[in-house]
Amino acid sequence: MTRKYFGTDGVRGRANTGAMTPDVVMKIGMAAGQLHRRGGHRHRVVIGKDTRLSGYMIEQALTAGLLAAGMDVFLFGPAPTPAVAMLTRSMRADLGVMISASHNPYYDNGIKFFGPDGYKLSDEQELKIEDLVDNSSKITLAGSDHIGRAKRVEDAGARYIEFAKRTYAGETGLDGLRIVIDTANGASYRTAPPALWELGAEIIQIGDEPNGMNINADCGSTHPEAMCQRVRDTRADIGIALDGDADRVIICDENGVVIDGDQIMALVAMSFAARGALRGGGLVATIMSNLGLERFMESKGMTLARTKVGDRYVVEHMRANGFNVGGEQSGHIVMSDFATTGDGLLAALQVLGEVIRQGKRVSEVCNMFDPLPQILKNVKFSGGKPLENAHVKAAIKDAEAKLGKSGRLVIRPSGTEPLIRVMAEGEDAGLVQKLVDDLCGMIAKSAA
Repeated sequence: MTRKYFGTDGVRGRANTGAMTPDVVMKIGMAAGQLHRRGGHRHRVVIGKDTRLSGYMIEQALTAGLLAAGMDVFLFGPAPTPAVAMLTRSMRADLGVMISASHNPYYDNGIKFFGPDGYKLSDEQELKIEDLVDNSSKITLAGSDHIGRAKRVEDAGARYIEFAKRTYAGETGLDGLRIVIDTANGASYRTAPPALWELGAEIIQIGDEPNGMNINADCGSTHPEAMCQRVRDTRADIGIALDGDADRVIICDENGVVIDGDQIMALVAMSFAARGALRGGGLVATIMSNLGLERFMESKGMTLARTKVGDRYVVEHMRANGFNVGGEQSGHIVMSDFATTGDGLLAALQVLGEVIRQGKRVSEVCNMFDPLPQILKNVKFSGGKPLENAHVKAAIKDAEAKLGKSGRLVIRPSGTEPLIRVMAEGEDAGLVQKLVDDLCGMIAKSAA
């Protein structure tokens, strides 16, 4: 069945258009609320959001729909996605909701749902919500005396900070470390810096002045340049950049050199293995992770399982096959011993714990393997199916033949934006660059 509203990470789109209008959002709330009524108890749903201007509108519309479905609503205000997932379980909620478009610009927004176990809803559950939204006559609203109530929860951030601090595994605190923390003008601007400071670090904050329209704007994990420069300027020991909803992280070392999610996953896996805590015999990543990570894991006698793109698919594979570490090159790092979804702050704390334990510089601790040359470029398209063009198909086949067994080619539509992502990697950096450029040109021409 074709998915109309949900993509790889919930519902997402431009605010006040399509699925992100108040009327559709309210129906989504009604549908999700109806599907999560279980028994005769007072049902509850927790809602967090990032700092986008449209968050106020969507929060109110979603709340109205959930109240109409008979759900009591607990509003957190700005809170990281992993905090919502954690508190869904902690507060025994029937449903958790995060209003965010993650790393997208401010003019986009979205809705992510978590079940009572703190995990994202399955494809099947999302399709049931879509069916009710499109067939609103099937929606059964609560009776007049069973309409839900809404209230603000003031201590959600404090609860999450204490939870995050308990996951830190360093032998001592963070005393003596100077940390640049970039919260992307997003959901974690009031949680990540206090957590690091309370553990003893000296904190230099950037991306911590949200105004509704500057989330992810030249800051955060998708734009780490500002973090890297501030690390160099202040002679900090490490830089930590989260995205708008704080479920992903990118770090840089003391020289301002970026360290991506693949290196972080490798470090976390080795750290867990050294403590006898790694399960599954390796880790789970996606088709986008560097071949160097795969070779590194093999050299350690471990496996690298791959899934399609999306941290939800990583989590599904982890749960089904007994892994407890996984993630994405983009910085979603999932550690199921602690959390049910990617958590940028928790991943950063694991890195910091290893830096403290080893007593070395971040550049020495975090460069786990030499990545193969890898190029990723995006091609915008406004409609049609450019990947079905005969010339594009032929060009892709030719590129795969040129890379052979020493490289990989991954071409896929984005699940969150109107983009075709073209990624190639191999031993020959020049060949990789040429193949990506040629393919992007061919796709752009066919999509024109």
